[in-house]
Amino acid sequence: MATGPIHMWARVGVGRAERAEGRSAGAARAGKRARRSGAEPGLDPRKVVPWSFEQVRAVRTTLDDRYRVLVDLAAGCGLRQGEAFGLGIDDVDFENGTLHVVRQVKLLRGRPVFALPKGGKVRDVPLPDSVAASLTAHLNRYPAADAELPWRTLDGPVVSVPLVCRSAAGAAIERHPFNAQFWRPALVAGGMVPGPGNGMHALRHFYASVLLDAGESIKALSEYLGHADPAFTLRTYTHLMPSSDSRTRSAVDALFTEASHSDGPITAPDDPEGL
Repeated sequence: MATGPIHMWARVGVGRAERAEGRSAGAARAGKRARRSGAEPGLDPRKVVPWSFEQVRAVRTTLDDRYRVLVDLAAGCGLRQGEAFGLGIDDVDFENGTLHVVRQVKLLRGRPVFALPKGGKVRDVPLPDSVAASLTAHLNRYPAADAELPWRTLDGPVVSVPLVCRSAAGAAIERHPFNAQFWRPALVAGGMVPGPGNGMHALRHFYASVLLDAGESIKALSEYLGHADPAFTLRTYTHLMPSSDSRTRSAVDALFTEASHSDGPITAPDDPEGL
């Protein structure tokens, strides 16, 4: 699957590009005002800038085949890197289209353990058909098999989990070797620069941008991402939400398009002045 299920997300590109153009125009106006006031113009460095669909596809295509499903889990379901590493086959409900996010692989003093997701917050996430198809294809090539790690602490009880994605040696994937040997080379091959903002977490930002673009609520997005507080989700992604201007234009255009198939727009034929 060279492009994989992410082709289904390409449709968000046009709408996002239009809004990006609007934000760029707004930034230009803000820059002019800043220059007039003597302030230094510029973008807020704290704002998340999500990857484009093309960037996600490029990295997925150049990543080792064994690990491409990790891109689909992060960009298509919003899983954190450690949560994707810790996903077991029993956590995938293909019938009901749900992922149960109940564990992660994390490092303690440089050694891996199984643990609850960040903040101890387990959650259920919708499993899109496209990601389910990717998982099925991956499992046909690389069947799930047990991997053992201590639970929560280095001296905790050893537990065995049939992991969806494992290293070539059959073990749970560890963050540092994976990033160095596979993720960063895939970034370079995909024409991107390794560094802050281009880790696997960027795929969660992409996921958030896709859902917001489709009109998903902040509350639902917060639950899917496993955030402790929807207010944090809002602060992080509010600048990616469709503007009221965009919603107004879309609402009126939809109404006029429907009306044009009957008597035309709101104005009645015998009322040239309108309202």
